[in-house]
Amino acid sequence: MPHVTVERGSGGNPVYQVGSNSFVFFRTPRPDAFDPATGERYTDVIVFWVDSEGDKQSLLQDESTPFFTTKHFDGHPSVLVRAAHIGELTLAALTEVVQDAWLAQASRRRADAWLNRRP
Repeated sequence: MPHVTVERGSGGNPVYQVGSNSFVFFRTPRPDAFDPATGERYTDVIVFWVDSEGDKQSLLQDESTPFFTTKHFDGHPSVLVRAAHIGELTLAALTEVVQDAWLAQASRRRADAWLNRRP
């Protein structure tokens, strides 16, 4: 995607940004995302921005995808996925989620320019 930079979060985790706006980032372990059987915090959570609550709910309600959320992200335009489950997505589905995340955070000018260059 054009205009993407990779910053590092407080834990050294990669944060992908467009125009200083994060659109995908690897989250550090937090108490709200944990294995219900062991209580261990997930160490591999990836956050993807979405354009709207409707888009978020669509991804979350599709039982064929590994997307989830936590109370911490209630009202936040994003979905979560564990890196351990990313292989459950097809390359086309993952590509679409990343592109949609970028579009959700890119400026209108950058988004329009990128969309206009696509076949």
